[in-house]
Amino acid sequence: MWANVSWVHGGSLIPKAANDPRLLDSASEGLERKAMKVTTREARSVKPIARQSLPDAIAVQLRERILNGEFKDGDPIVQEAIAEEYEVSRMPVREALRQLEGQGLVALKTHKGAIVTSMKKEKVSELFDLRALLECDILARALPHFGPSDAAAAQDFLNQLEGAYHRRNTAEWGKLNWQFHRSLYLPANRPETLSIIEGINIQAERFIRVQLVMTGAVATAEREHRDLLSLCTERNPTAVDYLRKHILEAAKLPSSISG
Repeated sequence: MWANVSWVHGGSLIPKAANDPRLLDSASEGLERKAMKVTTREARSVKPIARQSLPDAIAVQLRERILNGEFKDGDPIVQEAIAEEYEVSRMPVREALRQLEGQGLVALKTHKGAIVTSMKKEKVSELFDLRALLECDILARALPHFGPSDAAAAQDFLNQLEGAYHRRNTAEWGKLNWQFHRSLYLPANRPETLSIIEGINIQAERFIRVQLVMTGAVATAEREHRDLLSLCTERNPTAVDYLRKHILEAAKLPSSISG
């Protein structure tokens, strides 16, 4: 039986009659087509087409309305009203509210629906303590690996953030502030820690917006961000202490925010 077959093309069984050049060419072409299909799939997986589901889109809209103060601490978010406003069923609204609950922006109460969570002094203090603890640790791990490309990426986000500050585009402040900080931490290669820190930053964003607007501390934030980036670019270990001070100073509350 095996006398009529031979091993070619990486272990594939092909009849010896396939010594006919035409048959070998045909087999090679088939393998090439398969390889092209694999390469095409791999290329597509590297650059997926961005899509946003209906619940995701609603969550983004509601999140911004909470962060800009349209929905205030303790306000109810009624599913039926939101569904009517966006002309959708209640199901995607329910899914969007679950996302916001996971981000700490709303609490889902039985028989009461969604309630915007409050920003008490104690909560703000805890969030910023967590930021200082986790972000200083991940920065210490990132510094030995911080290179020119990391510095360039961080500078790009910082330029965008400063532009948003000057345009008073508060909707962009939190996102760009996180992207700048995240770019400093990426060389640590700690994705799980980054995910936790991002969640904390999302919860703290409401406070940061209010604090910057009420205290006029934008110039201070710009200076400290530039100094922090400079220290990271030099791989200077004092960047960790500078970051800790930057975070904890930002947590100081305007007197008008009650406990």
